[in-house]
Amino acid sequence: MDEFKACNLDYFPENILIDVLSYLSVRELVRAGRVCKRWKRLVKDQKLWRFVDLTAWKGVTSRILWLLLRQYLGCGLRCLRLRGLLLSARGGTFLSESWLKALSTKCPRLSKLYLLHADLRSLPSCQLLPTSLQVLELRGCELPREFFNQTPTSPARSQERAEATSSVGAQTQGRHRKGHGSPSGIGIGRLVLNNVPSFTDQHLQSLTSWERLSRLELRDTFRVTANGLRNCAAKEGACGLEGLSRLKFLEIGITGRQGYQLQMASLGLGAGWLGLEELSLGGKEVGPGLLCASRLKDLKGLCLWACTLSEMQIVRSCRMLRGLSRMEFLDVTFQPRQCPPAVEGEGGGSGEEQDNEEAAGVENSNDENTLDMNDPIPSLRRSLAVLLPSCILVFTNCSVQISAD
Repeated sequence: MDEFKACNLDYFPENILIDVLSYLSVRELVRAGRVCKRWKRLVKDQKLWRFVDLTAWKGVTSRILWLLLRQYLGCGLRCLRLRGLLLSARGGTFLSESWLKALSTKCPRLSKLYLLHADLRSLPSCQLLPTSLQVLELRGCELPREFFNQTPTSPARSQERAEATSSVGAQTQGRHRKGHGSPSGIGIGRLVLNNVPSFTDQHLQSLTSWERLSRLELRDTFRVTANGLRNCAAKEGACGLEGLSRLKFLEIGITGRQGYQLQMASLGLGAGWLGLEELSLGGKEVGPGLLCASRLKDLKGLCLWACTLSEMQIVRSCRMLRGLSRMEFLDVTFQPRQCPPAVEGEGGGSGEEQDNEEAAGVENSNDENTLDMNDPIPSLRRSLAVLLPSCILVFTNCSVQISAD
């Protein structure tokens, strides 16, 4: 018993201690590194710094970012989430060119960057971001006009970027050259913009120069218009495909602004958009988007979320979408099906069939005793099964609107 009383954390293997430390936040990790020399060495293990989330740390400044980068962040970093000072009373510069350059050098494997409430107007272009980025997500940020422009860089700067990525090894550097057509190319494949009011049609047009952009998500981007989407649509031109020719997934949704006048940006889908395979529509963009979705010849997946729809509206739109293989409804409120009143003495056969169906429905409901929330409108499922026999239907958190009658 005396041996067990003398046991403490010093007797634990380092791999177990690292697993325990992985449950701490970034701020707690920094404090734990001040306990002793052994903990300081364990805290610097790169397994603890693969996914760094600083959005909960509201007091993060540029000085703290430099401290984390110099002492803790390294080649193990894969995902970085930051909260800016846009809503802070102190304000000030959050991300500087020198810090981003040092981040590219010390963290060559960073693939995802998430920025919340960050003022990026001090940065001339997104080309200052690490070249290893594959996913960029901006929420509530301010952007300069030419932030997404892709301009050729000087040979000296290209050489600096090549030297920055040389620490990863010859194999990783070879993959980088193979994936990018040029050293100055932007390698971001997924771009998420959530409540970015400064994002305009000019920014959208700049994205046509991105060679690897395959997923674009526009949520509450109020200044994007239908003409902007038409001008960026992938279509045949004099020199081949023009516009966002490599885009496979597009999401458009307006949900977060009360009293917003409809821009109907999703009407720009009527331009065709060759190669677009998945479409996601949400909020006030669902109605106009469904009107133009029939012109998307390569569309295979459709997701409708945060809206109110009727069965007739969905059936009419799906008559021209015979190539759909998956259709998803997320947080959708369905309007009740309106059936004409039955007249006595007419349609006896159909009345018997309807009675049989109702009897079967009542019998099934008595067996289950509960309403299946994943399948709120069985009639809609049956109608879509006839129009789209090979399509998978998914209902998530859907409901049926109860009429006053």
